Amino acid sequence: MILDNFVVFEGIDGAGTSTQLKILKERPESTKIDFSAEPTDCETGRFLRSVLGGKVDLDPKTTAYLFAADRAEHVYGKNGIEKSLQNGKAVIIDRYVFSSLAYQGVSCGKELPRMLNKDFPLPQILFFFDIDPEKSLARIQSRGVTEIYENSEYLTNTRKQYLDVIEEYKNMPSAQGMNIVIIDATKSVEEISKIIWSHISKLPIYNS
Repeated sequence: MILDNFVVFEGIDGAGTSTQLKILKERPESTKIDFSAEPTDCETGRFLRSVLGGKVDLDPKTTAYLFAADRAEHVYGKNGIEKSLQNGKAVIIDRYVFSSLAYQGVSCGKELPRMLNKDFPLPQILFFFDIDPEKSLARIQSRGVTEIYENSEYLTNTRKQYLDVIEEYKNMPSAQGMNIVIIDATKSVEEISKIIWSHISKLPIYNS
């Protein structure tokens, strides 16, 4: 199922999704948008951030289950994505199902993430920020804080998984109608911002 007015930003670490979300939040039109991210601010999400920060060491399969649990609360919880959409808002989030298929696909194989995430609704627009892992790693290292997935080999494998996943969704009958926009994340911040808004401005919430 595809949810109208639901938008997802995806990309390997350092691709620039957070920067673009910040720019979007500052637009006057953003009063019609609820913004969030995964992991969430729920208890599950906070625990996952401890895992990503290397403070808690878990089996990769356990991490995959935790991401799915956090996502379920994000989508279906009392202040979740579905509730925001029902209340007449658009929803834009940083990371979703596709992150699990890419990152956990590398760490614990493809089968488990696919099983855990197959029933979640899909966004109307998926923006994938594509960047060479070495360039993204340079950005990450410049900020001085790294997470467990932020190394060259892992990011290279994750980017490949992302591209494979996107190709799968392009040909998936249940995903027909989801607009997949691949962005060259090495373009200037301003160029990327214009591309993103050119698509978001066409959402039903801005044209009803």
